[in-house]
Amino acid sequence: MTENEQLPAAAHRPRLIGIVNMTVDSFSDGGLYLTAEKAIAHARELRSHGADVIDLGPAASHPRSEPVTADEERRRLAPVLEQLVAEGIPVSVDSFLPETQRYALAHGAGYLNDIQGFPSDDLYPRLAESGCKLIVMHSIQRRGRATVVPTDPEEVTAGIDGFFAERLGRLQAAGIAADRLIIDPGLGFFLGSNAEPSIAVLSRIRRLKERFGLPVLISASRKSFLRTITGRPIVHIGPATLAAEIYAASQGVDYIRTHDVAALHDALTVLNTMAGNEPPPQ
Repeated sequence: MTENEQLPAAAHRPRLIGIVNMTVDSFSDGGLYLTAEKAIAHARELRSHGADVIDLGPAASHPRSEPVTADEERRRLAPVLEQLVAEGIPVSVDSFLPETQRYALAHGAGYLNDIQGFPSDDLYPRLAESGCKLIVMHSIQRRGRATVVPTDPEEVTAGIDGFFAERLGRLQAAGIAADRLIIDPGLGFFLGSNAEPSIAVLSRIRRLKERFGLPVLISASRKSFLRTITGRPIVHIGPATLAAEIYAASQGVDYIRTHDVAALHDALTVLNTMAGNEPPPQ
């Protein structure tokens, strides 16, 4: 090897969370997995492609999405959650409705994923007595679905620090152990309609891990900021998604929530094989 040659950098191996949207209006795959049969089949496929966890979304949260009642969320979740848990597949439920969260806890969910970051103190005793991991997400909206509003990157990153300091303090004071907490700084419209806040957040993943000493999750998959950067529509945003996810992995992110598990799993496998951290498959 010459002095100008370098071994490829190792890509960190985050846990992969495969997305199954059981909705009529998710921004990129609404209606595809609305029936229990299709949702279960897709979850199994994602699992076979390398997903460590399956994230079930019974309602969309993008700016143009329609509200879904807790009863409807539970109706969509029930057969899918029951079957995946019976098969021993780790399941996350993506909902900010306390009624849905209680249902998920009672029916075997291993993770709760809340875009509001668990603001309801009334739920804390139930969360504390469970063994479920909590994905505590930050958004500039604080409550409800995403909105379309431009923001200042410095204000957003400062707000992230303040949000997690306050919210994590409340959760731990309620008896929820730190080893059950995962933090998600948010991306895309959850940070602003412009790309700069999302870029700033991805560049400071290591700082966020050091600041709070907790695992970090990112969900860049098909997000609006990638479409802004590339000018590509959703149907052609796969390469941009993969680039953002690989960058996040290189920054030490612990979980990546993604639509295309196979692409990310294979990319990480190749990078780590090239770096000598994983043996070539036989």
